[in-house]
Amino acid sequence: MTDQTARVEEDGRETRAGSPEQAQAAAPSTALEREHAEMKDRLLRTLAEMENLRKRTEREIADSRLYSVTSFARDMLVVADNMRRALEAVTPELRSTAETGVKALIDGIELTERELLKALEKNGVRQFTPQGEKFDPNLHQAMFEIPDATVPAGSVVQVVQPGYMIGDRVLRPALVGVSKGGPKAAPSAPSNDNAKAAKEPASKS
Repeated sequence: MTDQTARVEEDGRETRAGSPEQAQAAAPSTALEREHAEMKDRLLRTLAEMENLRKRTEREIADSRLYSVTSFARDMLVVADNMRRALEAVTPELRSTAETGVKALIDGIELTERELLKALEKNGVRQFTPQGEKFDPNLHQAMFEIPDATVPAGSVVQVVQPGYMIGDRVLRPALVGVSKGGPKAAPSAPSNDNAKAAKEPASKS
């Protein structure tokens, strides 16, 4: 055996002897990488949960601010209704013949009503009058039916009392009269194939 061959065999034995040590050194590195990945996943999950909590808290605070005036706004609607009834009691003839002081009183009531509606709207409460709209049981309360063949059945033809919304919720439904017996949708005409099949006698088996 030559010296060169002996050195090659010795190097091979050293390499084979060092392989288990290298495997043992690589094992902690793999464990650290796995632990790092797990900690990163936990961190991302925690950040996502915190972001969801922040958004939910902001939404709850906004809802609390908007709907905290619900009871007060509902009480103010009684005042608005009384003002409207007082103004509706004044006929055009009475307004035109009223004395200066009475006219000033009427104008003052109208101005107060407008300011009250503005104050309600500023706090998220808005009035709606569904005249001519399709009846919606979620927004309207039907008080009676009115026979009217000029409009589709189920349409609001009279508003007895306007409704109010607070945010996207109904504070008070509108009291309405609904049309009855209006025009119905015309039935669709049969297709040419169906008409032809109706005229032809059935084939015998």
